[in-house]
Amino acid sequence: MYEKVLVAEDIDSISMGVDTILKKLRIKEIQHTSYCDDAYLKAKRAQQDGSPYQLLISDLSFKPDYREAKLSSGQELIAALKKEQPNLKVIVYSIEDHPQVIKSLWKSGLINGFVAKDRKGLEELKAAITNSYNNDAYISPQLAMLINQKNVMSLGDFEIQLMTSLANGHTQDEIERHFKANGISPSSKSSIEKRIKELKEDFQANTTAHLVSILKDLRLI
Repeated sequence: MYEKVLVAEDIDSISMGVDTILKKLRIKEIQHTSYCDDAYLKAKRAQQDGSPYQLLISDLSFKPDYREAKLSSGQELIAALKKEQPNLKVIVYSIEDHPQVIKSLWKSGLINGFVAKDRKGLEELKAAITNSYNNDAYISPQLAMLINQKNVMSLGDFEIQLMTSLANGHTQDEIERHFKANGISPSSKSSIEKRIKELKEDFQANTTAHLVSILKDLRLI
């Protein structure tokens, strides 16, 4: 079983429940944090010290407060840590029930488990921890049903970066330069234009602004 686990959760009662499950599994070292930035720094420091965390259990939404946050969501935390620590196992423990959000993260390859916070949540979390340790994935049954609906769409990494750039007000020329400078492929303007056109058709959007609005409503970007 895991020996060192990091929990990112900003509700104390839920954090205590997770702690109880981890102790039942006899995990030796358990660290908790209420902020994504703190979780990132703890994980990075542990890696630098030669004693990295083996598992991250994270919520997706964190209530903002007076602190200025560089990482404000579980998705951002997971993406940042997996980029630097690809072997880190990750389990999402969240009330999130939006099919597009769940499917996009589940299909991203960044997580090993997605557990719904509900009446059976802690029981399922225990199963997810055991499964992930044995290199098996786990998703709560009700979430699996949601993402297997035929009308659920998701975006790949390229599409997310492209549409996020457009949502932030960047032109296609600026996106092309950024993609080329950062080795993001495809990066040609023609490829960017083609993918935007395809996405408009997929989501039945009349304009690029309309497409961005639809994707934001679906919480895909």
